[in-house]
Amino acid sequence: MIVWVSAQALENRLADNPSPYLAMHGHDPVAWQEWNAETLDLAKKEGKLLFISSGYFACHWCHVMQRESYSNPVIAELLNKYFIPVKVDRELNPALDEHLIDFVQRTQGRAGWPLNVFLTPEGYPLVGMTYVSPEKFRTLLNRLQKMWQAERPQATRLAKQALEALVATRQGKAGDELISRQELQQKFLESAMDIADDIAGGFGQQNRFPMTPQLSALLEIQARHPEENLAHFLRLTLDQMASRGMRDHLGGGFFRYTMDPGWRRPHYEKMLYTQALLARLYLRAAEVFKEPRYAAVARDTLDFTLREMCAGSACVASFSAVDGGGVEGGYYLWKEAELKQLLKGQLWPLARDHWQLKGFDNNPEGVLPMQGASVEELARAHHLPEAEVRDLLEKARRILLEVRRKRSLPVDSKRLAGWNGLMLGALSQAARQEGQGDYRNAAEGLRRYIVKKLWNGRQLCRAVHQGKPVGQASLADYAYVAEGLRQFALVTGRDEETGLMETLLKSAWRDFHTPKGWISSSSALLPGMPSVPVQEDGALPSASAIVLRLSLLSQDAGLLEEARGLVPASWLAVQDAPFWYATTVSVLLFSRNPPAAAGLSL
Repeated sequence: MIVWVSAQALENRLADNPSPYLAMHGHDPVAWQEWNAETLDLAKKEGKLLFISSGYFACHWCHVMQRESYSNPVIAELLNKYFIPVKVDRELNPALDEHLIDFVQRTQGRAGWPLNVFLTPEGYPLVGMTYVSPEKFRTLLNRLQKMWQAERPQATRLAKQALEALVATRQGKAGDELISRQELQQKFLESAMDIADDIAGGFGQQNRFPMTPQLSALLEIQARHPEENLAHFLRLTLDQMASRGMRDHLGGGFFRYTMDPGWRRPHYEKMLYTQALLARLYLRAAEVFKEPRYAAVARDTLDFTLREMCAGSACVASFSAVDGGGVEGGYYLWKEAELKQLLKGQLWPLARDHWQLKGFDNNPEGVLPMQGASVEELARAHHLPEAEVRDLLEKARRILLEVRRKRSLPVDSKRLAGWNGLMLGALSQAARQEGQGDYRNAAEGLRRYIVKKLWNGRQLCRAVHQGKPVGQASLADYAYVAEGLRQFALVTGRDEETGLMETLLKSAWRDFHTPKGWISSSSALLPGMPSVPVQEDGALPSASAIVLRLSLLSQDAGLLEEARGLVPASWLAVQDAPFWYATTVSVLLFSRNPPAAAGLSL
């Protein structure tokens, strides 16, 4: 029997990594390697399975698995002896993460983070999972290493065949007949409303993600073709997100998602992209519905971002879901005794009713403030003038925030190009729509940072951390920064922004579009990395859709030609499952009549 062990013991290489997430694992007993060609060559040389664990700084279950498994000396010994363990920051390697999460989703029926995948030395995915307990993980490691020693050729062959089948399904089988614009819009509406929750808002029956790309596309349809049922659903969803646990009612900003369909129990990560996308959604909703309260939500979100997430002009990636003591949501939760001690006299009953501070017996870690009685309702109930109630609530807010800021909250301080591009777009839209100079000034500073720190005149870097460039930019980085520059150009009217936007778009077409379709990364190391006619929306909008839209809006003849040539294939690719391609659908429906421009008669 062959036993695959290292000729030389591996060492943990992450201690000084510029990624805060990877550096966090730098003192694990697991001998984590960085993801690069050398690591892949090492796996081939030693004939070992790769173990790739992808996660991110703000992820609660990533922290749990580090504490339970990766700090466990028995598990570390197994990983170090029989595998090549690799830690990946998904925010720096989105293409790799996208490839692996697609594999886990298709093989396990669900996926998330931490994302853990075992691959053959050639890079064929073998088995994957998300969080597992240390007991199950240890059992799996023992079974896999024994299987690999006994059945390596068969396992490699099966993994290769499975990957080939996966690649074939990704390519899909598009129809050969284009449906009309009206039919495409109707199919998208029907697919969205089939899974819309008319009682609680949002989509589906389980966790509640904002699904901003879908809501944005529906909002554009409502703006052009008003319909009562659609308006009701959009208002309901916007109101639920703004009033319940998705939103931080003391400090501002939105959490990434909630773990229940009623929007009450958040997963406590705060991501920069969440703030940018939801701010733009609420700004647009304020226009479409002529509702100032939606603009107020957007301003509150942007003000939080500028106050808490931005330093030196650019914005950090995320705030952790766990506090410094390892408690999920601990930074945001309050216990009854603490509140009563802090809020004296009238402050406590007013704050209790305004932020629904109740149910302490059922929540031993504390309760999360969320929207309760309004100022008007409190004034009537407590026989006080509204102005006095408003002042007292603001005093209570200041007291609680002062205490909260003394708590520990880990921050991922890297500045990601794409996410800062999204925030540039949000600030620019707010400056144009709200007419506030503060947002324009912030956008100007962010634009300057992007150009000086994230762009070297030839290409973008993925991120900057501690003043140094980190990682290679993806298609999404080019798309989101170009979109931010487009929005900023609408504020300034300067040709400078438009020129750089077109330079980025040309780079996107050159480096990320192939005869087989769009790729997320220009330097894929694994076989079978996705190449698709149109990228789906996820939590963030489709990068290929944004490049297509901006190219169709461009005055550059080359960009227009590229975009118009892609319209028929894009139309075919999205028309069978339009819900998952909401941003592309919106582009095809509303961007300068692209089908006619492409010579199509629809």
